[in-house]
Amino acid sequence: MTRKPYDQFSKQLLEELLSPLGKVEVNKEVTDEARFVDVLFSPALPPQELAQSLGLLGRIALLNTALLEPFRNQPSKTEVRNCVLKLFTVIADSQRKAKREDTNLPENDLARLWILAPSASPGLLNGFGAKLDLENWPSGVYFSPESLRMVIVAINELPVRDDTLWFRLLGRGTVQIQAVKELVALSPENLVRRNVLEIVYRWRISVMTQTDLTEDDQELIMNLTEAYQEARAQAVQEGVQQGVQQGQRQVVQNLLRFRFGSVDEELTRVVNNLLHLSPEEFTPLCLQLSREELLARFDSHSNLNNQ
Repeated sequence: MTRKPYDQFSKQLLEELLSPLGKVEVNKEVTDEARFVDVLFSPALPPQELAQSLGLLGRIALLNTALLEPFRNQPSKTEVRNCVLKLFTVIADSQRKAKREDTNLPENDLARLWILAPSASPGLLNGFGAKLDLENWPSGVYFSPESLRMVIVAINELPVRDDTLWFRLLGRGTVQIQAVKELVALSPENLVRRNVLEIVYRWRISVMTQTDLTEDDQELIMNLTEAYQEARAQAVQEGVQQGVQQGQRQVVQNLLRFRFGSVDEELTRVVNNLLHLSPEEFTPLCLQLSREELLARFDSHSNLNNQ
């Protein structure tokens, strides 16, 4: 139970961020015996700037098919080996497909496994021959020998900068707290910020609804508090704005009913246009103009037909 909320959040986060870039399959079953890849991503041809906006995650997405396996705690060697088995199954499937279609599948186009771990001990890294490639990749990204097609991302070692934000949200302790602060600090107009805040909001709620909270759960709740409060404030503000607009619509409809007895389809279109005005502007117009004058002035559908 302790990993389920994290699993749900990490999969939703990666799906949200990667969907514009290609095909995302969550809990993808692979053949052999029943195994499931947390997130299987197949790149499409998205705009370059869209991928760049996701930083390190976008860079990974543009490489080739990726198996993304997030862990709340550092994985054991057995857990990593189980992920490697899934990788080899995916590679075998793609090679069989290429053979059936009589096409060439270069080694560099084979799928790659990305283990997303909050930390990675020297023993874990050495066990899989994983090493840094600082000439091409940031600190914290450890590549195993090329034939293994596996990378271990030690999230706590990633540099604190914009291009690593989405991975650091999956970290622990101060790493995750810092990432949440950076997420909240993004521009409110940023659509990714808005969607990720909503996912964080749901994640925190799912953790709190568990009957027996572990220390890990309590840490999560504390780490996500700022993002949760921001998402809740955003939702409240949107609700207030919707309520104000709904109230103004009711006022306009009541004014028109007072003048003309009912609000038919034509007057409904007038209502929609009148809502762009302030109450001080639309009130006298509703009370003074005739039906024909209102339609001529505010019914965009009629205006379009008369052009």
